[in-house]
Amino acid sequence: MAAKVKNMTEGSPSSLIVTFALPLMAGNVFQQFYTVVDTMVVGKYLGVSALAAVGASDWMNWMFLGIVQGFTQGFAIPMAQEFGAGKTEQLKKVIGNSGLLSLLSALALVLIGQLVTRPVLTLLQTPDAIIGGSILYLRILFAGIPIVMAYNLFACILRSLGDGKTPLQAMIVASFTNIILDLLFVMVFHWGIAGAAIATLIAQLVSGLYCLYALSKIDFLKLQKSDLAPQSALCGKLMLLGSPMAFQNCIIAVGGMIVQFVVNGFGVLFIAGFTATNKLYGLLEIAAISYGYAMITYAGQNLGAGRTDRIRKGVRAALAIAIVTSVAIAAVILLFGKFILSWFISGTPKEVEQTMQVAYFYLTVMSIALPVLYVLHVVRSTLQGVGNTFLPMLSGIVEFVMRTGTAFLLPLALSETGIFFAEPAAWIGADIVLVTSYFAVMKKLPRPS
Repeated sequence: MAAKVKNMTEGSPSSLIVTFALPLMAGNVFQQFYTVVDTMVVGKYLGVSALAAVGASDWMNWMFLGIVQGFTQGFAIPMAQEFGAGKTEQLKKVIGNSGLLSLLSALALVLIGQLVTRPVLTLLQTPDAIIGGSILYLRILFAGIPIVMAYNLFACILRSLGDGKTPLQAMIVASFTNIILDLLFVMVFHWGIAGAAIATLIAQLVSGLYCLYALSKIDFLKLQKSDLAPQSALCGKLMLLGSPMAFQNCIIAVGGMIVQFVVNGFGVLFIAGFTATNKLYGLLEIAAISYGYAMITYAGQNLGAGRTDRIRKGVRAALAIAIVTSVAIAAVILLFGKFILSWFISGTPKEVEQTMQVAYFYLTVMSIALPVLYVLHVVRSTLQGVGNTFLPMLSGIVEFVMRTGTAFLLPLALSETGIFFAEPAAWIGADIVLVTSYFAVMKKLPRPS
């Protein structure tokens, strides 16, 4: 098994974007699959309260994961650019310094996560009936942040080189590992929520080791001791790229936690229904994330090669593909949403009915707004790929304002159902910033000679 690098500076943009994104989609499907299995095992075997406990921790967990992904994706931007320019010696130095920064960031996040878990969940007014389970779940996941950081860095290196297949293979292996361990730890060993969290970390470790082995087979990436020596200018550049992306994800997650704060006031059954749909949100977003990764690599490599004309063509192609995909996914979810949601929900007939009503309403609202989310991912990732992480960060701040403003104000007019429109409002706000920024940034890029 060896990584398959791909030069995206030649050939049809549509073909390159789709063939790069498809393995990532499949990998994300497997990742979401084991997340869904996590939720199914917790919801069906441990009950509605356990499902709500996991749900109450979702946004805080997502915030730390988003910070990890923001740093590693930012570090990968110059990797794609150096690879596109054919500068392998500089590429190795970027990778070496990215590894050092990732290690330091991971250790800091472990400490911060352990310190803030209880105060934040308390601040969010997590119900007493579920706060203990939420704290336990998060403490275990936060202890494993170095594992998560390592996997994300290795996967980002591979993707920056145009390899979307190895992360797919890693995720397939991790998915089956997680599912088997979920069933073993929760249903056989009776470890409860802790068992689900431990299974997730072990699966991440397996996927990280798989990607590392693939990287070790790439001859031109054999790092020397000098590649690992910290270079202040390079580290500064990497942090200038990674920090805005990490902050962007962080501020989006804070907005999500504020939404969770509002949701927590509506009772355990509402939280459970909201959680069930939030787990499916990952499935709705799978293709969008994959197109986004494709555009970061595509834009980065073509910028490095001086092919800015191809970036514009790629964006047009990606937007068309993304919108068609989002409409198709929304149609499927609207048709089969109740059936899928039923996998997550258990309890008395009255509990199931009330939880399902909440979950399906929320799922319908997000499905209808899905094309807006797909435009967001394509445009944001293109801007990041050409090295501009500030404007995407600004769009994250707008998301925060729109999400939290809607969450606080609409429930006053529409009762608790108003909370379901917080996500679409955030997406619309971000799109306005991103599309405007895209035209401004592309106008300043040099035209190919």
